[in-house]
Amino acid sequence: MTDKKVRVRFAPSPTGALHIGGVRTALYNYLFAKRHGGEILLRIEDTDSNRFVPGAEDYIIESFKWLGIKFDEGVGIGGPHAPYRQSERREIYKKYVNQLLESGHAYIAFDTPEELEAMRQATPNFQYDAHTRTQGKNSLTLSKEEVEQRIAAGEKYVVRAKIEPNEDIEVNDLVRGKVVINSNILDDKVLYKAADELPTYHLANIVDDHLMEITHVIRGEEWLPSAPLHVLLYRYFGWADTMPQFAHLPLLLKPEGNGKLSKRDGDRLGFPVFPLRWVDPKTGDVSTGYREEGYLPEALVNFLALLGWNPGLDRDIFTFQELIDLFSFEHVSKAGARFAYEKAKWYNHEYLINKTDEEVTELFMPILAEHNVQCDTEKAKYIVSLVKGRLNFAKDLWNETSFFFERPTAYDEKSIKKRWKPESPEILNGLCDILDRISDFSSANTEAIVMKWIEDNGYNTGTVMNSFRITVVGAAKGPHMFDITAILGKEETISRVKAALEVIK
Repeated sequence: MTDKKVRVRFAPSPTGALHIGGVRTALYNYLFAKRHGGEILLRIEDTDSNRFVPGAEDYIIESFKWLGIKFDEGVGIGGPHAPYRQSERREIYKKYVNQLLESGHAYIAFDTPEELEAMRQATPNFQYDAHTRTQGKNSLTLSKEEVEQRIAAGEKYVVRAKIEPNEDIEVNDLVRGKVVINSNILDDKVLYKAADELPTYHLANIVDDHLMEITHVIRGEEWLPSAPLHVLLYRYFGWADTMPQFAHLPLLLKPEGNGKLSKRDGDRLGFPVFPLRWVDPKTGDVSTGYREEGYLPEALVNFLALLGWNPGLDRDIFTFQELIDLFSFEHVSKAGARFAYEKAKWYNHEYLINKTDEEVTELFMPILAEHNVQCDTEKAKYIVSLVKGRLNFAKDLWNETSFFFERPTAYDEKSIKKRWKPESPEILNGLCDILDRISDFSSANTEAIVMKWIEDNGYNTGTVMNSFRITVVGAAKGPHMFDITAILGKEETISRVKAALEVIK
């Protein structure tokens, strides 16, 4: 660990909705920074103007606001290293492009897309490197005068990194340990495009990470192949002593089969892969989000934190502060983490049932209003206390409680087939007579009287209570039967039983 104050960054591209894998990367950055008393900044990588999607940046900011991941500086916040959008840092990058050209660590190339394609066709597994750059039109094969003439004439060009062949490059990774890659497998990556006067990811990130004093670069495994080039660029600029430590996180894998988690997996299996609902501005396609599906942000954070990291404790539920206190790269897996989306539902269930009745009632009241139900808060809270343990999502509340507010007009056929007996109508008529004589209709008193009546008549308790539930609720579901009748009251309970007997023959 460096003696410097820990500074990390999350740097998404505004090319569409934020993938849940990106959320996990941001979360690990956040947990690591806060674990060490450090800072996290939000930087927007919008140098690829062709892929920019309107609204994506606002979507990213709103996602983290909902999740409770708070950035210390960056886009939408400000800070001493502004601007934090790479498209607003053009002039800064130009200085460093020129530095690489002057030091001989980069060169100008004029090859057109057609010429590059011809090279690929002519050479199997072609890459633009020390062995093939001599075939191209670049400042290493052209005279200085011709290069200047082409630039003056407005000819499009790029600036490429000049990678020396057969050099072992060492990357010290906090997750994977020491990784050694030979430069022969690297191509001379494009660092800058004159057409839009913007750098590519490789140059912009190195410059920004250095100027913004980033101490640790925590990103997905897919960026590991670019790490050797980034190590070289730090050397080329003379910044080797301030090079951040790298940590490349394991991939999020499909719930089944092989490969990386994709939106298609979510569409196919019915779960979100984005934190919030996203409407594609180009196609109009709508993708649901975890927020709109009813997930609690703290449950989603807990779920994501344990996808690829294990604190080594025999439990699954952790508060945000506990995740911060426990987080360490020593317990981050090198292997990919399978996205068990059903476990996310379990987490939401656990977080929901551990909320207070008052908190769940706050979620319940708008749902009641949507169904035009007027209900005082105390009654709603009592109903919540009866059904809370059955919930996976707050939206389940209506399905679990609607019979308290609306008399059933249809009766579940499966429940009838399984629970209804030929003697049920006669028994239920007798039950109505008993219920009508009860003055104290509280749950405990009604239960005691009905249970004694069942015993005195030698009835089967299951037969009586199952058919009773079907007539009052409409199906074989719901909390304790006498808690239901206490809320409905004597008149409504008896009326429902008689109405059901007219329908169920």
